[in-house]
Amino acid sequence: MSGLTAVQLEVVRHALGGVAEEMGVALRRAAYSPNIKERADCSAAVFDADGRMVAQAEHIPVHLGSMPASVAAALAAFGGSLAPGEQVAVNDPYAGGTHLPDLTIVAAVGAEDGTPLGYVANRAHHADVGGAAPGSMPASATELAMEGLRVPPLRLTDTPQREGTQGEVRDDLIGLLAANSRTPAERRGDLRAQLAANHVGTVRLRDLASRLGARSLATAMDAVRDYSDRRVRAAVRAIPDGTYAFSDALEVVLPEQPERGTVDVTIRATVTVDADEVAIDFAGTDPQVRANANAVLAVTTSSAWFVFRMLTDPDAPPNEGCYRACTVTAPPGSVVNAVFPAPVAAGNVETSQRIVDVLLGAFAQALPDRVPAASQGTMNNVLLGAAGGQAFSYYETIAGGEGGTPDRPGMSGVHTGMTNTLNTPAEAMELAYPLRVWRAELRQGSGGQGEHPGGEGLVREIEVLEDAVLTLVTQRRVRGPWGLAGGGSGAPGRNVRVGGDGAEQDLPGTGTWTLTAGERVRIETPGGGGWGPVAGGS
Repeated sequence: MSGLTAVQLEVVRHALGGVAEEMGVALRRAAYSPNIKERADCSAAVFDADGRMVAQAEHIPVHLGSMPASVAAALAAFGGSLAPGEQVAVNDPYAGGTHLPDLTIVAAVGAEDGTPLGYVANRAHHADVGGAAPGSMPASATELAMEGLRVPPLRLTDTPQREGTQGEVRDDLIGLLAANSRTPAERRGDLRAQLAANHVGTVRLRDLASRLGARSLATAMDAVRDYSDRRVRAAVRAIPDGTYAFSDALEVVLPEQPERGTVDVTIRATVTVDADEVAIDFAGTDPQVRANANAVLAVTTSSAWFVFRMLTDPDAPPNEGCYRACTVTAPPGSVVNAVFPAPVAAGNVETSQRIVDVLLGAFAQALPDRVPAASQGTMNNVLLGAAGGQAFSYYETIAGGEGGTPDRPGMSGVHTGMTNTLNTPAEAMELAYPLRVWRAELRQGSGGQGEHPGGEGLVREIEVLEDAVLTLVTQRRVRGPWGLAGGGSGAPGRNVRVGGDGAEQDLPGTGTWTLTAGERVRIETPGGGGWGPVAGGS
């Protein structure tokens, strides 16, 4: 298979993608937590023997773009490679991770004779890994240690004793991970589901190698990556050469200076297009802050790659080859390239969204007929939990409005940007947690006006049936998502605490509070920006 035909290339690339998709199905079916089983807050991918991504499932963008950094960190920690059958776990944001709830497990895959075939990896968001508040995204965090258990690359299995076998799972390490959570049984179950997903990936990759041969499979992996590179570079050549800059701001509440209220932290990006290459530079972005809004470089790169893929050739097979034409640089110590010990919980979920907005704003100057208005620009993270009594940890990101596009109105009540999760069904929430859903509906009138209006946000109102700790990590509460080509901004989001007597209190975008049984929290998510002027407008 030294020279693949077009048909062979299509067969192999879909077969590799199918391995990742099946891993994701296995992970969701085996998971214990509603966050993974119902919301699909997990991702899977396949890598070659050198740790380069060759296929991914269409799961969570912020997971997948940063997963190569986790695989690289796992390999570097153990001499550059793993023995077939070994598995490594990591969540350390400063060693290839994103934020502490996202735990990645990397498994080395070998043929029956021990010939290395590659790696399979999956990442899942665990609803609690310790820290100062249930859900492990405390608004009070001023350093990483406050956010939970930090796991550098660690062997989760022993080295296999025989070729072609799996290493024995280290129950002591799983016990350690579980013991640092408020919900240890759920953590054990989700960890076992991740191991099961890698087992499925291992079996399927071996099956593929047995049909093609190990050497031919490696050749095919190279060919698929090169094919993606050629397709993407062809698309880049259609973008006008030039330099395009844009900036936008995060809304940050500093835990040590709450009296300042919400402060702006600016993200700036310059995009340079030259022939078939794109350089993205975040010089001029504000320094990292003593709040959890910081993003590590893997998250920033992932966000940049998402926009790059979206605006070049989104149908090219997603792998390492898609991103060879795109370089990303950011000043160390900035809010988009944080250095230890900065807290980073919101960097993964919120700052990533703002990076997308900034880069869309820059590319809109080069591609005005292709770039949409800003979508809601936040994941609207809601965390509720308790350690005593009925211990639980509920986590959800809530959908909102998509920005209007040059071709159509924005969709309503959808996840956009760096997230691709689902809404937790009310029935699943009420079955798993001491919670009651009062409202789950579209937020009428929240989309920005325009020729193609922005989509509507959502309203989600939840009652706690026992005392619980609430953490909110949200953005776009001061300024709504911007419109494009004359379109209007979407409505900003709103967070409301509703007392047992019905009295309402507006809450800031980020914070942690204790709710008593009978109180409710209402999240009104932003609408998307509008695209194009309103018909008949001036």
